[in-house]
Amino acid sequence: MFMDVVKYIRENDRLFDLLEVEILEVGKNFAKVGMVVKDEHLNAAKVCHGAVIFALADLAFGLASNSCGKLALTIDVSISYFRTVNLGDKIVAEAKEVYSGNKTATYIIEVKRGDEIVALAKGTVFKIEKVLGF
Repeated sequence: MFMDVVKYIRENDRLFDLLEVEILEVGKNFAKVGMVVKDEHLNAAKVCHGAVIFALADLAFGLASNSCGKLALTIDVSISYFRTVNLGDKIVAEAKEVYSGNKTATYIIEVKRGDEIVALAKGTVFKIEKVLGF
């Protein structure tokens, strides 16, 4: 089942290609994705744009929350940035479920450069009584 979800999301979510994000691992209510920061990801301060870091976290969140094939749509996400990320850095976002109810689930998403946390996000989804697009 996980591989069907990964294949479906990878083929239909264009942001993976735009940011050149690699899917590293997906399991039940868990996902890990990574990317290398390129020149086009930098902001005016010449560090990785916060929106790029947020997008990476959101891609991991989306994979994890839909990993079992049931459609989950985001209710909210918040993120805190702790360190700057530079050109050439490899960053990895890991999302894991910390709460699951009948209609909602909450995930913590760590964005790391090596062992160092550069950002931390929390997201909540609403579970839809529908199978994800396949």
